[in-house]
Order: sequence, then C-alpha cells, then structure tokens
Amino acid sequence: MAEEDNPHIIDMWQVDEERLASMLENISQDPKLLSKAAGKKSCCIFRVPTSLADVNGKAYQPRIVSIGPYHRAQPRFNMIQEHKWRYLGSLLSRTQAKGLGLEDCLKAVALLESRARECYSETIPLNSHEFIEMMVLDGCFILELFRKVGRLVPFEPDDPLVTMSWILPFLYRDFLKLENQIPYFILERLYELSNLPQEESTPTLSSLALEFFNHSTLRPDEVIARFPHLKGKHLLDLVRSSFVPNLNREQKRVPTPTHVIHCVSKLRSAGIKITPTERDSFLDVTFRSGVIEMPTITIDDFMSSFLLNCEAFEQCYNGCSMDITTYVTLMDCLINTHRDVEYLCDRNIIENHFGTDGEVAHFFNSAGKEVAFDIDTCYLSQLFNDVHQYYRSGLHVQWASFKYTYFDTPWSFISALAAFILLVLTVAQTYFSAVQ
Repeated sequence: MAEEDNPHIIDMWQVDEERLASMLENISQDPKLLSKAAGKKSCCIFRVPTSLADVNGKAYQPRIVSIGPYHRAQPRFNMIQEHKWRYLGSLLSRTQAKGLGLEDCLKAVALLESRARECYSETIPLNSHEFIEMMVLDGCFILELFRKVGRLVPFEPDDPLVTMSWILPFLYRDFLKLENQIPYFILERLYELSNLPQEESTPTLSSLALEFFNHSTLRPDEVIARFPHLKGKHLLDLVRSSFVPNLNREQKRVPTPTHVIHCVSKLRSAGIKITPTERDSFLDVTFRSGVIEMPTITIDDFMSSFLLNCEAFEQCYNGCSMDITTYVTLMDCLINTHRDVEYLCDRNIIENHFGTDGEVAHFFNSAGKEVAFDIDTCYLSQLFNDVHQYYRSGLHVQWASFKYTYFDTPWSFISALAAFILLVLTVAQTYFSAVQ
C-alpha cells in the first residue's frame, strides 16, 4: 500500500498552523524586487541584472549623484544632494516672479505619480510626498544644470560644480546610468512649466539634453540638430536613440542561420580589409567587396559606461531594438587580443582614450559576455553572414593568406625575397654542376 493511501500516516502528520499561515501570506504578496509591472511596456528603469554586474563591476553604479529611488539617501551622494536644493532654488528664483512656485511643480508631478511608479521594475517603498519630492528635486536639478551648461541661464559666480573640473565629467556619466533615471515625461512636464514666457525661443528638451551630453559624445553640431523632437523613456534611452534611428533594417531575418565572424587577424589573413568611414553613428557598419567599413568610435570612460548601460537597458526592456548589444558583439568578435585593437587604432577605427590596447580588448571581451539577443534578426545579421561567406570562399582567400604571411611587413618581405634568391642560386648551382 502506498504511503499516501495510509490514513494512519496522514493522521500522525499534523499541519503547522504558523507555517501554513506564513505560506498563505507569501502567496498573497506581490513581488517587490521584480514587480508584476516589470513586464509591461511602461516599465523602463531597471536594476542591472546580476549576471552583467558580476562581469562589469561598478560600471552601472553612479559615482557622485543619485537620480531616482534606487540609490537614494546613500551618504556618498550627500555632496551633490546639497547642491540639488541650491539649483532648485535658482530655478524658482526666476519662475516665482512669473507665478510658478514650488507648490505648482509638486502638484503637476503629483498628477503623474502613478504613471511614474510604473516605470520602475521594483516596488518603490516611498509614500506619495516622498516620491513626488524626489521627482521634483531630481528633475529640476537636471534641467537647471542643462540650462546652465547650455548657457541659457548663467552659473552663479564660483559655482563649484563648474570650477572643479572633475565634477561635470562624472555627472555626464551618472546621468546615463540605467539605475539612475527618472521618467522622461517628468522632465518634459517640469521643463514645460519652468520655461518663462520670454523663453519661448529656447531649444526643445531633447536638443538641450543632447547638447549637454555632446560635451562627451563629441558629435558634430549638425548631427545633434537633427533630433529636436526626439523622445526617450529616460535620458539614457534618449541618447541611445539618437545613435540608432537611421540604420538599415530592410532585412529582418536571413534565410540561413547567422554565423559570428572571426577576429581582425584572421579576417586580414583572408584578405578582408577594415577601413574607417564618415557616418553619423558608430553603429552604421557595412561590408562590400571584401571591405568592412566602420565609423570611428572613441573609447573612453564615458563611452565605455554608456555602451554597458545601453546594453543593460536593451537586455531588460522588451520594447527596443538590440542595436548596441549587436555592435558590442561585433567588436567582441573582431577583438581577441591587444594586437587586434592595435590594428583598429592604426586604421582609425578606434580612438583609444581608455588605457592600453589590452585594456580595450578586455573591455569588449567582457562587454560581450552574459548577453542574450537573436543574432538572426539583429541589424548586422546580413553583414555577419556576408563576411563569413567571403572568409570561406576559394582561391582569393589562399592568395590573401600568402600575401599576409610573406608581404604584410617589410621584414617578412625581405625574408621571403632572401629565401627566393637563395632558391634561385641553389637551382642555378645545381644546373651548372650538372652541365659541367
């Protein structure tokens, strides 16, 4: 007889009422660390997955300023937290004379509270007053800094956020950390409210924001000017979107499984060249007639942080393309060692402001780990396959390999020439000896 059919055993086992109550309570509770709303399109601000954080260390953690709830009230951010209140006061000093006070800002954001909470993947343990205060304080600080750096309003004399040259570069990076965001529509509402009537000719919020971050992205002004009405889920998504809108997406799926490509050294041995090209976005990579054309990308502290946080956003948010992830995967394929980085630097594909060539190689190799995306539907799927087919094709690859081995450097050419001359002399000596 099976134990489950024995009523005596069932009678002997008594239900622990306290444990039963605990289990029922757990069943009734909603998840907090990854809320049920995290799967909705409205949810766009996430904790970085542990799998990525373990690989890339502190790349996702803000260094000097906390924006939003995830890193709020940590003592290490107290210095900039104090200046947030000063910047809020600076903004209100201009708007109060025109009838806009602090209470108006709080009321406007209060109408958006429920929508703003849905943007976070975690349940935010703040009451309404605390949450609204945080949105207004952080949003007005960002907007006022945008205006001051954009010279719409002057900085106060001897403002330490400007006079101390180390602070602004950290703010550029911290404002683009995935865990350090507030919803873009909050910034839009506060920007709309705080624009005075005589400021009607001021730039749009997207233009002002992209101009602010262009101190680090260093794109031509005419490129930034093309996005006056660009929107994003938050600032990270806004800047990310400014790099991806015009990519060729005509072919969404290739007919055969997509193959990853080899590193630079192996591609060169097969006669595939990599050349720089002038394009608006570093993502705009093409391949034709044995040549990969890639725009120049500057790898520094800002760009490395930006790439990693965009990649984390694409891994978490189900409403965007995987373009940054695809590009990082491409670079991970191309780069195996510092020699590959050295070649890309020599070809002006990479401007290395990051460190040694080995450090750049380590960055891309680490960034390419623990990411998930569909290589068959990515925007570079056709390029991956075309390069793979060219690499495997016939006689020209063997000839290219011969040239790469014997004529790639002056020393290899001299060695090959010396070997050829020695062979000719040996044959001649043998011939004349036979004739004699």
